[in-house]
Amino acid sequence: MADNAGMTSADQVAGLRGAALLDALERLDPLSPEAHALDVNTLAEAVDPRGLGKDDFRRFLDALCALASRAPAFDLSKVDPARFASLVASASRAQLESVVADRTLRERVLEEIFARMGAHIRPERARDVHAVVHWRLSGGVGEGGYDRYETVISHGSCTVSREMRERPRVTITIAPPDFFRLITHQATPAVLFVTGRIKVKGDLAFAAGLIGFFDLPHPV
Repeated sequence: MADNAGMTSADQVAGLRGAALLDALERLDPLSPEAHALDVNTLAEAVDPRGLGKDDFRRFLDALCALASRAPAFDLSKVDPARFASLVASASRAQLESVVADRTLRERVLEEIFARMGAHIRPERARDVHAVVHWRLSGGVGEGGYDRYETVISHGSCTVSREMRERPRVTITIAPPDFFRLITHQATPAVLFVTGRIKVKGDLAFAAGLIGFFDLPHPV
């Protein structure tokens, strides 16, 4: 029930869709009883980027990050992998570009994706592998205008660092929206390569099969 101050109950927030949901989340006090009663996965399920405007997907992620700054239950890490994949896969390129144009949000989304890589490695496939991959995400603020990540696949595990510590077997250069499409099964390395949207330096054969070392969640 809404009170005279315009507060909205958790059930009412969870029942909203589209811009109305975004407006409610942006007004929500993260420490209020209404916020405490909400589930971040329920909110993520209520959002369909295909029905939102160019900047609205960014608004949704911004709202979650703002809430998470005081209420960790809203953190992106709490969103189910398949649900997170669905959100990203459903977003248009314009919506993804709006997300990565926000420096803070870009870093948080990339951080979340790379942080999940260790959980998605397929140990049986990577058991006998030791390979270092350097990722260069264009449009960044690091050297040469890239955000850089190092992933080390080693004997069934995968670790991630922002430090480029080891000599890479392969270096992959890609724009964040295309990276998002790649890790949500919306594009293959081969298609991105032939269309010039991904550049690979080093072991091309290994790069072509890289995604196969991970059990990446499919959008639901």
